[in-house]
Amino acid sequence: MPIFGVFMLESQYQTELVKKLKRLYPGCLVQKSDPDWQQGFPDLILLLDGGFWALLEVKRSERALMQPNQEFFVNKGVEMSFGAFIFPENEEEVLRALQFAYERHRAARVSLAQ
Repeated sequence: MPIFGVFMLESQYQTELVKKLKRLYPGCLVQKSDPDWQQGFPDLILLLDGGFWALLEVKRSERALMQPNQEFFVNKGVEMSFGAFIFPENEEEVLRALQFAYERHRAARVSLAQ
């Protein structure tokens, strides 16, 4: 991922991140949540094959402020499937963790085919 300038908007980073997620996980669904519906709910919901999903709260930088309830919902994602705050400075680490969690989930599935 290219290094973005200090004044990059969160929406710009989010757009590039969605493109990257779609390249990494062809056929995935990425849904932007509505901030007016549930205050603090993470920005992106990523749906992958096999019932795996992730909640990603996108920030323009590691210094960006958290809004009320964001940490609560990201932690719920961690408990239930996968959740993380993601920003340019930790993107590589979060995407590696996401891939690891997804691979573990896929390996744990039991085939119903007989």
